[in-house]
Amino acid sequence: MSRFAWLPAYGCLTLMFAAGGVASAPACAAEQPVGMRFAIPAQSLSTALIAFGKQANVQVLTAGQTVEALRSHAVAGALSMQAALGQLLEGTGMVFAFADARTVVIKPGKAAATGGKSNPASSLDQTRATLLPPIQAIGLVGKDEGFMADVSSGPTRTVSDPLDVPQSVGIVTQDLLQSEQVQTIAEAIRNIAGVQYYDGSSGLPIFDVRGFTTGNGMTDGMPNNILGIGDFPPMIGVERIEVLKGPEAILGDTSAYNNFGGLIDVVLKKPQAEPIHQLFYSIGPHGEKQLGVDLAGALNTSGSLSYRLIANGDYADRTMQGMRGRRNRYVAPSIGWSSPDTTLIVGASWMMNHTPIPDHAILLRDTVSSASPPGILLDNPDDHTAIETRRLYYMLEHRFNEIWSFRSRAQYVRESIDSKYWYMDGMDPAGDLNATALDYRTSDAYYVLQNDVTASFGNSWMQHSLVLGVDYSRIQLGGGEYALSNGGAGMSYNIFSSGPLAPAASALSADDYAEGYFSGNPWTTETGLFIQDQIALGTQWEALLAWRRTGYELQTTYPDGSPWNPHKVQWVPNFGLVYKLTPEVSIYANTSNGFQPDTGLGKDNHPLAPALSRQIEIGTKMNLFQDRARLTVAAYRIMLNNSADLISLQPPYYFITGPGQSNKGIEVEFNGRILPGWDLSAAFTNAVIHNNDGTPPLGASRQRFNLWSSYTLQQGALRGFGVGLGVLARSRSLGIMSGDFNDYVSIAGGDGTDYISIPGQASVSANVFYRAPRWSVTLGVKNLLDRNLYGPQFDETFVPLRNHRSFLLSGTYSF
Repeated sequence: MSRFAWLPAYGCLTLMFAAGGVASAPACAAEQPVGMRFAIPAQSLSTALIAFGKQANVQVLTAGQTVEALRSHAVAGALSMQAALGQLLEGTGMVFAFADARTVVIKPGKAAATGGKSNPASSLDQTRATLLPPIQAIGLVGKDEGFMADVSSGPTRTVSDPLDVPQSVGIVTQDLLQSEQVQTIAEAIRNIAGVQYYDGSSGLPIFDVRGFTTGNGMTDGMPNNILGIGDFPPMIGVERIEVLKGPEAILGDTSAYNNFGGLIDVVLKKPQAEPIHQLFYSIGPHGEKQLGVDLAGALNTSGSLSYRLIANGDYADRTMQGMRGRRNRYVAPSIGWSSPDTTLIVGASWMMNHTPIPDHAILLRDTVSSASPPGILLDNPDDHTAIETRRLYYMLEHRFNEIWSFRSRAQYVRESIDSKYWYMDGMDPAGDLNATALDYRTSDAYYVLQNDVTASFGNSWMQHSLVLGVDYSRIQLGGGEYALSNGGAGMSYNIFSSGPLAPAASALSADDYAEGYFSGNPWTTETGLFIQDQIALGTQWEALLAWRRTGYELQTTYPDGSPWNPHKVQWVPNFGLVYKLTPEVSIYANTSNGFQPDTGLGKDNHPLAPALSRQIEIGTKMNLFQDRARLTVAAYRIMLNNSADLISLQPPYYFITGPGQSNKGIEVEFNGRILPGWDLSAAFTNAVIHNNDGTPPLGASRQRFNLWSSYTLQQGALRGFGVGLGVLARSRSLGIMSGDFNDYVSIAGGDGTDYISIPGQASVSANVFYRAPRWSVTLGVKNLLDRNLYGPQFDETFVPLRNHRSFLLSGTYSF
């Protein structure tokens, strides 16, 4: 496993590397000092790079096992940093690339990677020195170029080469986000095999990874244990998105929902000394307008103090169906401080999303063809969901010496939600139904603290990179209220003849709210002990051993209604193994575990045992096209001992554990550059879900395929112009006729409940663009063929509409 050693450093460098050589990047070369003094004698390359980092004031990251046996040339005199580093690496078979203005990555060139004569590292089998700690380099993560990511950060809580991670991790880079005109996290994750989303009736997406609803996800590697309903920052604030596939309880997401299939980690943009002054804009056909600004730069002459300020606002006049009121705002300031051994970032964000209820239809029978006409509005135009999120955080990393380092991260988040809309059920073919107005308000708070100590040690045949972490979190489920019109009885309504609906709130009385008040819960504490050992065995084998001990509190009640808060402990192990066939090809296997606490009371008036899952995964990863693209193939099986709780059919109606589930599948992902100017991202999933009680799985398309290809003209008068084309396809799936509460009980029993056949579909998107050094513009069209499209899962009460071609004009301007 590549260990990224953190060597002291800072500066402003921007070089690109090619196989066996180095090429400067003209865009930033003028910013580099030309006559910097260097005095580095010929010595071990590892110590020479430490000296270079100190003298050039830059951060150097290197795969330790590839440089420790190498010797460097002497470097002396007044040289540019580019020339000095080129002399230092001459004849070693190593090349370098700059992940950002302060971070340079040293890695094998093509000759070294293939074992050619120019690679003096052939003695690595006999010689291996102690590695520096593989700390999480804050400034490195997310500094990707093109569609292929160079590093991953989520699975191991440290920066790793994706080839060395014994797990499938899907990464959507900044370039891919911009190429596709991605506007939401939901659109972004469609690029990843095994991942999909459903449209929720509140206007927020519901995410699914490998057949399971995701946990609350993570922000910058810290779990988000609050609402977990898909409210994420706008894309202007996002650097990259990582999807960690398989159970991830070892990372600490246990409080709400489940994490049996995987987690979404959103990596946000960070402060940096190199200046950014960029405007983002987009315009849509129904009054959609978005304007954002991304500012960054140094706050002092040395560049040790830097900032980032992101602000964004977007709104729309109306949706296709006539819903009004989209008003989204986001402000995120942050400040960073760096020294040769320490990096500290402190930041805050405020987000207010006022989202109209999505355009949708209802089914008048049990088939998609019976959907109500799309022109009929089934809500009041002003019904909406509003979510406000406030976040404070810090990220600290410090290196004590060549062995020990320390990382500390924390965030505090408060969220509130206010949702008003109409719920319709009991439909018949004539359009008669029952309409119930809903108003739901609540607030939650959460904070988490992660402290990790890392150490690297070993000898010539075995090396360890050890991480010992202690996590602490507190969750408060705040008070709130909900109301259902007429005490939940609703009113009779005909969608064809009864006329427009009033605002949902106006149909509710004070008595409706009085019956729906809830006081919330006090603060609940979770603690976790995290131990991980990344072991390098020789030059080809890597092992990953990890354990987590989570202490948590259940908030439930005795049968008489009095509170009961028992404390529980759960151990979660993970294990992975990697074998490197070559430096560009690895084979891996892993087993990982997940669990979710259960507060339901069983027949014995005690909380039910937690739901447990286990995944077995094997796969291969390979870098192709001279390390400009990566192919990942994974096969997995996830076994879940019990699903959502059921309710007994006789008094006293105690809970019983639901049936288990077994998911298995094959995933293929390709991301990278095939030829100069031609970038490609493709993902294919073939998955099978088996419910142990024999009921068919919902929303489970067996095959899913996504492709996005972009080509930019490289020469001539049209240089900078380009085109993009994408296809998103899936096979058929099943929805369900929800019915009333008694039907839900019978559904769990598998007694012949009605299902909705949702046809397989394909959607085509395309865009044309022009990119200049300081500005860019893109005109895109989605659902190019203007087809009636459906999500993979819904019931008869809410059928999201995606049945129109849509256009988007977007661009950037640097000033």
